[in-house]
Amino acid sequence: MKTKNSNSLTRNMLTALVAGLFVGIAMLLLRERLNSSGNEAIWNTINNLLFADISAEGNESAIGLFYIIGQLFVRAMQLVIVPMVFTSIVLAMIGIDDASKLGRISTKTLLFFLSTTVFSVIFSALVGVAAYEIGAFTNTASGLEGTTGTTATNPLMILINAVPNNIAAAFSNNGGVLAIVVLAVVVGLAINKLQERIEIITKICMEISDIITVVLQFVITKFGPVAIFCLITRTCASYGVTYLKPALMYVVLTVLLLLFILFFGYALFVWITTGLNPVIFVKKIAQVALFGFSTSSSAATLPLNLKIAEKDFGIDEDIASFVLPLGMTINMDGTAIMQVIAAIFIAGCAGYNVTLGSTILIGLLVIVSSIGTPAAPGAGAVILFTVLSGMGYNNEMALMTYTLILAINRPIEMLVTALNVTGDTACALAVAKSENAVDLEAYNSRKISKEVPQVNENNVIAK
Repeated sequence: MKTKNSNSLTRNMLTALVAGLFVGIAMLLLRERLNSSGNEAIWNTINNLLFADISAEGNESAIGLFYIIGQLFVRAMQLVIVPMVFTSIVLAMIGIDDASKLGRISTKTLLFFLSTTVFSVIFSALVGVAAYEIGAFTNTASGLEGTTGTTATNPLMILINAVPNNIAAAFSNNGGVLAIVVLAVVVGLAINKLQERIEIITKICMEISDIITVVLQFVITKFGPVAIFCLITRTCASYGVTYLKPALMYVVLTVLLLLFILFFGYALFVWITTGLNPVIFVKKIAQVALFGFSTSSSAATLPLNLKIAEKDFGIDEDIASFVLPLGMTINMDGTAIMQVIAAIFIAGCAGYNVTLGSTILIGLLVIVSSIGTPAAPGAGAVILFTVLSGMGYNNEMALMTYTLILAINRPIEMLVTALNVTGDTACALAVAKSENAVDLEAYNSRKISKEVPQVNENNVIAK
């Protein structure tokens, strides 16, 4: 069922993108023809009816149907930013309560998760900034003004802005995402410490998270394709298609980075942390990565990942059953890579200046905001929107470019899932080897399990 829904969402998004481009280009040609033939009044009528920015001065009588639909979608995405980030991180921190029972193993697990994520962020940031500097992400479209981001000149201001001085103000400001993240971590760890003494807040966070999941499913799967069609059509009709050219660079660069980490990065990590043959790891993890790619769901891939980790890699069952579910929640290497490149890409296209301070803040926001990302369609897109809001990348071009990414990103998100589940297994193997809990005979065996378990709707292997 999840694969079917995922394929349907991918198909609808791509259909909306293609249709939007087709209608938008047709409208662009119509605009040029009417303006060149002296019929500007006809185009002005069409523009006021469909594409006009009704918030701009002088457009008080315009209807702007496509603009209204697009803005409703953008505002719906903005609406869930603060509650989604807060509740997901609080619940993730509370979930580490089980990890504390494992003492030393939990510490090693979190350190390995953090190390792979930080490396992914740094590596992708370096590549992304290099692409930005050579002009690969530069937008050449006219009619949209670039602006300066809200990141402070001194990178150390990140530390000050991370601690809110007013809780109410922090919850009412979508641009202060980092403060929400810090607040959520503190609250989550405090609840974790108090355990059963705090029940009502935990239940409220769980219920809010469930509500957000339902809202996201509607906004992304039902309203998303319609909004994308309107946004892409309006952009092409009003500004042309020049701004779409850097999107190809974004796709190519992101895919290459993901594939590099998938095939070489984790192999190097396994070799450094365990001393085991990395080629064996790459061969045996392949079917887990493919299953994650096809389902685009870490949760649906978890049963197979547990089976391969124990049987093919020889990882101790207790360690695998702890590390892999925890990794599914907080270890998001692929997500981090995609969002760093996407944020820099959007900044370049929207005319923002990418500096050392902004790059550090992008990386920090990506690391902390991806913790506990809920298993809902499009949740990763909301996390990206959270990063953009935190950076102040919110002019019209930034929103248009974000919409483009939302439309073309489904295949990339499938590859992101493959990377995420592979990273979980690599960290589990590193933890197990440090505890001498790896069956070396099973790991070095050439036998690879071929049976794919049947997964029910609750992501449990059917007996």
